[in-house]
Amino acid sequence: MKDFSKEIRAYALRNAIAHEGKAVASSVLTPLFVFGLKKEQIKDIIPIINVIVNEVNSLSLEEQTKEFEKVKDIISERETRSEDELPELDDVDKKKGVIMRFSPSASGIMHLGHIITGMPTSLYVKKYGGKFYLRIEDTNPEKSDPEAYTSFPKDCGWIFGNITEWYAQSDRMKKYYNFAEDLIKKGAAFVCTCESGKDENSEDKTPRKICMCRENFIGDNLQKWRKMLDKEGFKEGEAVLRFKSQDVNLKNPALIDFPLARINEHEHPRQGTKYRVWPLMNLCVTLDDMEFKSTHIIRGKEHADNALRQEMIFKIYKKKIPKTYFLGRYKFEDLLLSKSRFQEMIKSGEYSGWDDIRLPLARNFRRRGYKPGAFAKMAIKRGLSSVDKVISQQDYFMELDKFNREAIKEHALKASFEEQDEKSEETLEILTPDARITFCKSDLNLK
Repeated sequence: MKDFSKEIRAYALRNAIAHEGKAVASSVLTPLFVFGLKKEQIKDIIPIINVIVNEVNSLSLEEQTKEFEKVKDIISERETRSEDELPELDDVDKKKGVIMRFSPSASGIMHLGHIITGMPTSLYVKKYGGKFYLRIEDTNPEKSDPEAYTSFPKDCGWIFGNITEWYAQSDRMKKYYNFAEDLIKKGAAFVCTCESGKDENSEDKTPRKICMCRENFIGDNLQKWRKMLDKEGFKEGEAVLRFKSQDVNLKNPALIDFPLARINEHEHPRQGTKYRVWPLMNLCVTLDDMEFKSTHIIRGKEHADNALRQEMIFKIYKKKIPKTYFLGRYKFEDLLLSKSRFQEMIKSGEYSGWDDIRLPLARNFRRRGYKPGAFAKMAIKRGLSSVDKVISQQDYFMELDKFNREAIKEHALKASFEEQDEKSEETLEILTPDARITFCKSDLNLK
């Protein structure tokens, strides 16, 4: 774990000065996530925080103030950013810029959650320059929607406007196969055929106990891997490719011998029945980030374990690990961002279809007159906070609408209006996100 003692002391001193000389440990913990603290490190960092907070609290208020002057620069850059910009990223090459990616699953259509997660990445690439890849993660055949290949590029082009290139992971299958075989040859992966290897359909499942399959010779694993690929070989659920963790006594069981690939003979919407072995997230994401040379990654904090898994593979190849930042979620009290839920509501008649403007989809925000700049301002205001925010749909859109009005004003033509009681052939109605406005066609020089 990174040494956070300087940052802890700086925040403890500042907190103590603000509270009559008594710092509170919980107030020191949260800011550390901006400096790279990870969720799984909380238990280890709390005793360190307590020691430093106690030491700071033993000083007089005058001594605390003097000490803070010595260390305030550690946090000043983070704390003094304006409301119109995101905090700086670490280790940015100002000449080359950054290489970042937005990687939605192909399981649905671009919705509000995708916009919230992807917008900071887009803004940082605009800020520093560099490359911004749209990566459609479609290596789960039964959960891949054919519409994703057209809707995501189109919607990202509108909401972000700076995509360098987009690709689907299923188009890179041969690369993933070669990568898997190379891991086997390095002794970093093995084929599991015991009970703990069967029916492995989730990346979060791990063996209940350390199995003997990890002791297979490399030659045996290569033979079994090729048997996985062979249509006449292993059947679905009979074998799984796993990463071979060097330490089987890790505190986090999710990092021990996690799965990398499985047999899945479900037809794929893009590849058909061409492939029967499909790589799981941690295999293909790691290779992609290596090959595309990702420098910085912004992802939801629910992927903290996956980030650690991918780091383990990076270390096998001695590659530089991208700087990773974790975002907390907007936990809407009354809004579910789920394609399956949307389908149910359309089927029940609550919504008329996917183009119903009440559905929180990117395509519908565009039709309703929302501007990308409004979502950008929401992202800037939130920053890179890893803390979840519970909010109602009404409160979120009240704030978004405020930013949208500002964005519209920046591009609007100035006009004067006269009240008109009745509509006629000479009037034109325009529906905006906030109101219905009636214009006189002659005033607007419209035919």
